[in-house]
Amino acid sequence: MSTAAVEGEDVRTPSSAVAHRPGRRPLVRRLLPVAGATLVAAAGALIAVGCFLGLYVRPTSDDWCAAWKARDLGVLGITSDFYMTQNGRIANAFLTGVVYGDGLAGTKILPTVIAVSFTAGLVLLGQDFIRFLGGRPRLLVLTACALVVQALLYFAGTRSYQVLLWAPATISHTLPSVIGLWAVLLGVRTVRHPRTAVRVAGFASAFLIGLALGTLSEPFALVSGLLAAAVGLLSLPRLGLARNRHPFTWCLLWCSGLACGLVVLYTSPGARWRRAQQPDKESVLSAGELRATFEDWLHMWNSVTGQWAYLGAAAAGILLGLASGLSAPGKRDPRRTVPRRMLIAVLLLPVPVVVLASFAVVIGLRSGYGPSGWTYARTWTSHLVLMELALCGYGVLLGAWGGRWLSGRRTNGAALVTGTVAAGCLALASVAALVPNVQQLTTATVARSVAWDAQNSRIRTEAARGATDVGYRPLHIGSLAEPFFTGNYERDWVAGCMSKWYGVDRIHRR
Repeated sequence: MSTAAVEGEDVRTPSSAVAHRPGRRPLVRRLLPVAGATLVAAAGALIAVGCFLGLYVRPTSDDWCAAWKARDLGVLGITSDFYMTQNGRIANAFLTGVVYGDGLAGTKILPTVIAVSFTAGLVLLGQDFIRFLGGRPRLLVLTACALVVQALLYFAGTRSYQVLLWAPATISHTLPSVIGLWAVLLGVRTVRHPRTAVRVAGFASAFLIGLALGTLSEPFALVSGLLAAAVGLLSLPRLGLARNRHPFTWCLLWCSGLACGLVVLYTSPGARWRRAQQPDKESVLSAGELRATFEDWLHMWNSVTGQWAYLGAAAAGILLGLASGLSAPGKRDPRRTVPRRMLIAVLLLPVPVVVLASFAVVIGLRSGYGPSGWTYARTWTSHLVLMELALCGYGVLLGAWGGRWLSGRRTNGAALVTGTVAAGCLALASVAALVPNVQQLTTATVARSVAWDAQNSRIRTEAARGATDVGYRPLHIGSLAEPFFTGNYERDWVAGCMSKWYGVDRIHRR
């Protein structure tokens, strides 16, 4: 985002401060690439395993319904079905139809598509952030940060299978963050571009992408809307943080698109039917409901803060801050300054946005799923991404400030080395803490795929012989529903969708 110099003090960026003593940090300059390469290998290996497990994904829960509807109704048919009878999520239905349009092939490659596009987007966003601070982006450490953030997002929580491998959840809660990330990159380039036509196209894209995301994921719409609203208000020219109204215009159009999308979703016949299933539900604004929501919000954050591995995002950010501020001899950056008020805004903005966004998500979950809604951890992804990016950003600022502060002291060499090693060890430890979760995920996914393939072969053989009632043994994974999750077969929607997938009238427990 373009900024103007503001009256008052400016903050010197670390690159200019340290560049005056380019020869006094040779050990740190050698340690940082080693730390970056180690994290790339460690975090990259875990993510690669997760992507590879996509080949072993087999249908469960909502997969059964999405698969037969995409096959029998087509992309437009399943989109109409979602709008008229399910929940009104038009964009969600369209992407579901695309993913399941070729059978189950799309569900196998979706984790890889998400990981690759997420990595590229995070690296580009990191480059913009480092340049905004006046530093020199270091691709290796930037990649390490991107991979650490992703590894924590996928594997540090309690629903790893749902966050990365289960297509209905990744479409609704993981993919929106990827799209939003690339939309931010588009917004940055839109407000900076000198040509009016390009800016107009960028502004139009902000509205259209926001409109689509409003019908893709309600939690992400709430989180991104709060963030865009806060950034838009800070971008008003009268505050002196932005040179013109372009950032404010982009944020306004983004929020307008989200609002229109949510209106389309909320007024859809499917959403009205869904609300009708809870006719006596207490208003979300009542005192009792707000108190219960606040308790659910505390339970959610108790679960998140109980996982210390999330600190790895901040540790990786410290490494990036140090690497970006320690320019090599002969490669000094020109002096750049960051307005102090802009720096204060960057420091203060993430905390209230994450707090308010997570509370808004819990309100939505309680409204949609009832008192147990907060336990649907896959829906936390939207604000967890923002939390991890905030931790990483704070780490970058801390690393840059630490490098600049120590550059003026005689005994700074040992302190810099110690800080670099400590940050690298913490980031590596946080990644290592995820290994048991990945091992458990691997074992469960592969074992289920073997059992599922054998059962699938038997059911198809029986159906081909004319059987109308086939046996199925539930194969549970990822805390997801399987056929016979309820004793009332008429209410067993999973069994009903599975019957349609195989072309039989009924299934029974085997």
